[in-house]
Amino acid sequence: MTRPPLTRARRARVLLALTLATLAAAALALLIGSVTIDLGRALGAPDSPDHAILFDHRLPRMLMGLATGAVLAASGAALQGLLRNALADPFILGVSGGAALGGAAVGLTGLAAFIAAPLGGFAGAVAALFLVTALASRRRGISPLHMLLVGVVVNAFAGALLMFLQALAGPAAVQRVVLRLMGSLAVDPSQPLTLPLVLAASALGLALTMAHARDLDLLALGDDGARALGVDPDRLRRRLFVALSVPIGAVVATTGLIGFVGLIVPHGVRLALGPDHRLLLPASALAGGVFVLLADLLVRTLTGPLGTELPVGVLTTAVGGPVFLWLLRRESGATS
Repeated sequence: MTRPPLTRARRARVLLALTLATLAAAALALLIGSVTIDLGRALGAPDSPDHAILFDHRLPRMLMGLATGAVLAASGAALQGLLRNALADPFILGVSGGAALGGAAVGLTGLAAFIAAPLGGFAGAVAALFLVTALASRRRGISPLHMLLVGVVVNAFAGALLMFLQALAGPAAVQRVVLRLMGSLAVDPSQPLTLPLVLAASALGLALTMAHARDLDLLALGDDGARALGVDPDRLRRRLFVALSVPIGAVVATTGLIGFVGLIVPHGVRLALGPDHRLLLPASALAGGVFVLLADLLVRTLTGPLGTELPVGVLTTAVGGPVFLWLLRRESGATS
């Protein structure tokens, strides 16, 4: 399929359309839920239940959904470019496994009184990242294929350690952590630093990643081609892996494992808009936020009929799996 060239005007039009879609999804997330609220009372009566539902629950949850979707989708797009592999995403590379382990360790060991879960998740993500990078390094540099293989092993090892901690912890703590790991955008009001930490880490990591959009485009030519044009592939990978571990660690430690966002959203955006990372990264971030917000909106809407709230990670996986297979089939059909 022939796409028009990426001009500034086209990039602005696409990002404006996605921004409007994001604002619409955010408005729906604030106004619709399992409980109907009166918007006038919510805005004009600070002591009303409507005000508490809107500002104490739905607004933090909406912001967390935007950050989560943007981080997972943009990270997936960046990792796929860094490793030149369509299956690369935070979950496969072990970064999410390390982040989940770090965040769960904070909750299961009683460290939550001293350290916020996002900081524990960041520490776990960085540890997993350095382990994967060290084991995948060769004399000629970092091998993308070895990184994927090592990432799968590190992810499995982090899962084993997580089960070990669950076996030692009390039933109440285990239930709380397990429900969190299944995926939830709910923000605990007793931890007021959680949302600011996640938003700050997300903004920092995404800004650092998008600053290297041109380098990611050059890396598509291969390591030798990128070097000929002045880009050091190994240095770029190390720098962006660290930059991505900041938001991934914070998001996964807080919201749990919300699967397939980092796979299907970048694939869909790449098929629709092309592989240029100057557009792919911000478009994936916006589309990822819309996807997660709509998934969470459906989860909250179904709470009444089902009698319980489904983990949003269950819904994104149930939707993402078939969509990903459809995208792969469409892509293979287009290239055959």
